[in-house]
Amino acid sequence: MVAAMCLLTGCVTMTGATSGGTATQAGVSTVGNVLASVLGLNKVAGENLVGSWKYSQPGCAFTSDNLLAKAGGEVAAAKIKSQLQTQYLKLGINNTNTFFTFNEDKSFTAKVGGKSLSGSYTYDPASGQITLKTLLFTLNGYVTANLQGISLLFESEKLLSIFQTVAAVSGNTTLSTVGEISKSYDGVRLGFEMTR
Repeated sequence: MVAAMCLLTGCVTMTGATSGGTATQAGVSTVGNVLASVLGLNKVAGENLVGSWKYSQPGCAFTSDNLLAKAGGEVAAAKIKSQLQTQYLKLGINNTNTFFTFNEDKSFTAKVGGKSLSGSYTYDPASGQITLKTLLFTLNGYVTANLQGISLLFESEKLLSIFQTVAAVSGNTTLSTVGEISKSYDGVRLGFEMTR
């Protein structure tokens, strides 16, 4: 079981106690957590979403374990994140100017690359689906838990529309590579990993 999961996720280094049973249990748990994270399976309770979240790094999750296996698992996810990181930097997205704040009254405020967004949101903890409504657009995404906080992810073409809006406001036209990434990885949700 551990070997199969390891192959699927691109072989994660497992840590744990040196006794056989404990190390194996820790390994299964670690691999299971990574697999759930890469597939976006870890749910976030509604009350845990409320608050401020700042960008830490690009996020991605595969929409099925079949796609994950075909793409090469965690190795493919790391490659996608690396490509996104380069483009996010060109768009001016960093941990000092990109954040989301979700309020108890279902309003939100955000900055993406220093450009402000605000509006209302609805969130379904059972599916992890979140809908952000602003004056300019309505955007459907997904919230999942990861080891550091949450991932706020969108279907790849939807993420591109966020960046096009940011680019239009800022005059930054560096979007071609993000567009290429979104076309290349159908079945992958892209976005942001965020921490408190």
